[in-house]
Amino acid sequence: MKFYITTPIFYANARLHMGHTYTLVLADILARYHRTIGDQTFFLTGSDEHGEKIARAAQKEGLGPQVFVNGKAELFQELLKELHISNDTFIRTSDQKRHWPGAVKLWRALEASGDIYQGIYHGLYCVGCEAFVTEKELVHGKCVLHDMVPEKIEEENLFFKLSRYSTELKRLIESGELKITPESRGREMLALIGEGLADVSISRLMGGVPWGVPLPSDPSKVMYVWCDALSSYLSALGYGSDDETNVNLYWPADVQILGKDILRFHALLWPALLLSAHLAPPKELLVHGFITSGGAKMSKTLGNVLDPEEFIKEYGIDALRYYLAREVSTTEDGDLTREKFKETYNANLANGLGNLVSRTLKMATQYFNGTITSEPSRVPPLRVDNATLSVIGDLEGVNIPYVIMNDILPRYHALLRAHEIPKAMDVVWELIGYLDGYITSYEPFKLIKTDPEMTERVIWGLVYGLHEIAEMLFPMMPLTAGKIKELITVKEEEGIVTFTTASLSAPLFMRKE
Repeated sequence: MKFYITTPIFYANARLHMGHTYTLVLADILARYHRTIGDQTFFLTGSDEHGEKIARAAQKEGLGPQVFVNGKAELFQELLKELHISNDTFIRTSDQKRHWPGAVKLWRALEASGDIYQGIYHGLYCVGCEAFVTEKELVHGKCVLHDMVPEKIEEENLFFKLSRYSTELKRLIESGELKITPESRGREMLALIGEGLADVSISRLMGGVPWGVPLPSDPSKVMYVWCDALSSYLSALGYGSDDETNVNLYWPADVQILGKDILRFHALLWPALLLSAHLAPPKELLVHGFITSGGAKMSKTLGNVLDPEEFIKEYGIDALRYYLAREVSTTEDGDLTREKFKETYNANLANGLGNLVSRTLKMATQYFNGTITSEPSRVPPLRVDNATLSVIGDLEGVNIPYVIMNDILPRYHALLRAHEIPKAMDVVWELIGYLDGYITSYEPFKLIKTDPEMTERVIWGLVYGLHEIAEMLFPMMPLTAGKIKELITVKEEEGIVTFTTASLSAPLFMRKE
């Protein structure tokens, strides 16, 4: 199976913030997961480097636009490395050799379909959104997202016949052929279609925006920045190049991840452009909310902007990835404060996972010199008389391998296939709770004095559980998963499984005071 996943290409006018970080981590988790189950996976991210906002930002810093975006793209890629994002490629829209041929090919396909015509545009343009807006979209005359008054523009433009595709867009969304997750976002798009879709101004005068992809038929104009940016999902695969092997292999995209603020471009304009070019629409748009801080949208004015690199420096990469994976809803707004982060870190990483790994490996080393052997069927059962394990219910009398294979893993995989990442993480921590309860129930630190054989089987069950936890955590916390797996070697012969373990030289997660 193939799996093509994309993030939006991020606007290269400033450093990436926590919202961008969430998008990247979310996409990376799904890409890593699909690789682990054997899917041929291609993961794209990149930078959107054209448009008036970029030109103005560069001018403000006294730089040419290309020099300006080169610096921002470098910062973007440094953050990708820090976060251990496993993208297969990074596309830049200012790349004339790699991106522009695909943008031009898409444009020519729109022309060939008769969907581009000339007209005069007069209306309101929000530079922050790089989008034309209507009066009814404004609050007190300002763009809601950028708190700025849009500019009045009147110029000769080329238009795309978006209205022509209203019926087909409605059918795609209603049928699920273009799946929009969550469904509520799909209903929002259907409501917009119901109000009537207007044709879209799809070019800008080169004099007004001296930074973009020139139109093949009229170099005095550049492509509207959204047409340029959206085409990157194809150009990154080689669309418009001499080798379109990856286009044929990976398109249509399986999942395109985006924030709710750019949904209408991806759910209406993008599939309409693809339909016009006789290309299939993406299979799914996964729409996430905003990262808020203290219940408020992050802003420099409020002083609540959170820098991902600050958290990485203090807590480590995987601690940040953990929080974003488990504590933030995949499809709704998620809140993050320094206080909440620290509390969660201590409870679930330092005192939770980290403590379990440390205790288990220490006992394995101390009691059995790090070598534990057993048959899975001989591992003692979970005990439900302990309050910690009372939730197991009908699993009474079964052991850890049975619970993992028949309950934990099936739920984990089903949730990740459905993009329910926080719930999948909850399943992992459910297993951590079982293992903690297993120690409490059997007390191997006491049992070793009276029954070493039973103790070995108990600790075998604990090590087996840790090994499975490492496998499950790899998409979300690759460094932590790797450390745990390095400490546990597995050998199986005729149903007998031997674990060779090593003790931790330092805690996985240091408690923060």
